[in-house]
Amino acid sequence: MLRAAILGGSGYTGGELLRILAAHPHVEVFYVTSREYAGAPIYFAHPNLRGFYQGLRFEKMSIDKALEADVVFSALPHGVGLETTARLYESGVQVVDLSADYRLKDPEAYKLWYGFEHPYPELLEKAVYGLPELHRDELKGAKLIASPGCNATAAILASAPLVKHDLIEDTRIVVDVKAGSSERGSKPSRSSHHPEREGSIHPYSVSGHRHAAEAEQELSRLAGTRIKVSLVPHAVPSIRGVLASAYAWLREGVSETDVAKAYAETYRGSKFVRIVPVGRQGTISPKFVQGSNFADVGYAVERRLRRVTGFAAIDNLVRGAAGQAVQAFNVSRGFPEEAGLSTPPLHP
Repeated sequence: MLRAAILGGSGYTGGELLRILAAHPHVEVFYVTSREYAGAPIYFAHPNLRGFYQGLRFEKMSIDKALEADVVFSALPHGVGLETTARLYESGVQVVDLSADYRLKDPEAYKLWYGFEHPYPELLEKAVYGLPELHRDELKGAKLIASPGCNATAAILASAPLVKHDLIEDTRIVVDVKAGSSERGSKPSRSSHHPEREGSIHPYSVSGHRHAAEAEQELSRLAGTRIKVSLVPHAVPSIRGVLASAYAWLREGVSETDVAKAYAETYRGSKFVRIVPVGRQGTISPKFVQGSNFADVGYAVERRLRRVTGFAAIDNLVRGAAGQAVQAFNVSRGFPEEAGLSTPPLHP
């Protein structure tokens, strides 16, 4: 049984990590940090976990105690855990970092997208981007896992077959994302507070969302050439869920059958990707993956214009955060990929 620590355990992502790891057969959580809830039982922040983690309380951050862990899941905000992750990794502790701090390989990208100069550029190359469908081999034995962002996850899964199989005529992809309010975290702001979002649909980060950097990085790696991604999210009234629609144009001679084969081949054997035939036998919606680590993925071809759209629906807190982090951790340790993650989605 591995001893796990969760840093920043009182937010939505920390709560999902606790919920998932409560059912993990190979992990015991012994340390959970929170500044706001230090000294309080876990259920003070996560009432759904009442009866679980008996005797475990939130504690203040201590690097010495974190060093007692076999694995640390860091759910600290972007930039807050930069040094902590580096110290833990350099001390030999496995770290799964759910922030954006180690996702991008190019240090210059942090200046552009996050407004700071990365203090540990040498660790960016050592970190493995934690999307198992693209990096399963690299994840095996990985000591530093950079867990992807939720919008980036959906954008990449929707688009990957198109670039991997060289089906599109341009190197540009436009991604429209619909995002639930929990994506903005547990602390309400004017734009994320539910009374403000209910009944409203509005775009944000309209000049380019920073998760586009992850999508460009990963899709360019797949394509073997530079892929440019424009990603614009839209806030919708739902609480959980991300739906990505990725638009591109097919090369001359590429058929709908070619597209179908590309999606089937790309995700063959992927335990948590379900191919959905859009517009025929069903539709793609975050509602049908809620509470689970599944990604529902599909495509549509507009023959008149040779326009192709890739779709991906995920639960932003599970497949877009905690669940994917545990999935990548499972791969790194040689555990069954579905350990702690076998719960089917909720419905309705």
